[in-house]
Amino acid sequence: MAASAPPAAPLRGFRYYDLLVGGMVAVLLCSNLIGPAKVCTVNLPLLGALTFGAGNLFFPISYIFGDVLTEVYGYARARRAIWAGFGAMLFATFMTQVILRMPASASEPFNAQLQPALEVVFGGTWRIALASLVAYWIGDFANSFVMAKMKLLTRGRWLWTRTIGSTVVGQGVDSLTFYPIAFIGIWEGQTILKVIAFNWLMKVTVEVVFTPLTYAVVGFLKRHEGVDTFDEGTHFNPFSLKDEGELRRVQ
Repeated sequence: MAASAPPAAPLRGFRYYDLLVGGMVAVLLCSNLIGPAKVCTVNLPLLGALTFGAGNLFFPISYIFGDVLTEVYGYARARRAIWAGFGAMLFATFMTQVILRMPASASEPFNAQLQPALEVVFGGTWRIALASLVAYWIGDFANSFVMAKMKLLTRGRWLWTRTIGSTVVGQGVDSLTFYPIAFIGIWEGQTILKVIAFNWLMKVTVEVVFTPLTYAVVGFLKRHEGVDTFDEGTHFNPFSLKDEGELRRVQ
């Protein structure tokens, strides 16, 4: 009678997961704090003048981090990263409001220049802060959910369909949530619809352009971490922090 195969060795800890979470949070905070209110206009051949918010140039990179986390480590571990980003945004919002409202010392002349500048740069309305938090939370979870489900449907093949498909949904939900909450009653309805459409298209385009890089990063991580995660039996409750997902060895 043949001897039974020895049990598989336990999987070692992830080497790069924490770095990816940190990168995702950093991009998220910077894209929301640096330049979101700045409106830029670029003249492109054939398309002409295109106007967009400066923060939108870099915000889609946070979705690429989300795609990589979900693809390699699974929905449950991407869920932890989303909550880390949400907590960081919540704290940044709280911190800016506290600092802006603290009385500036009259004995320091520089405060006369600094306080108005801080109010302009960081003094966004409560609606914009709320819109950012809600849109990020809903959009990122939609992105990760679609990514994980499509991986099961495609049996791990055709990564590009998952990265682009999840971004189409996630960024669409994000834009459809953010702009109405932030600007309805301030902008005209037609303006809101045009901005939603343009920003959604631009963010999806960024995802498409970065697809080769996403492939390279995902391949590197799967080889060096030695795992590929499929969310068979995963509970997709966004409020859970349970570590789930079927880890499959990658040789």
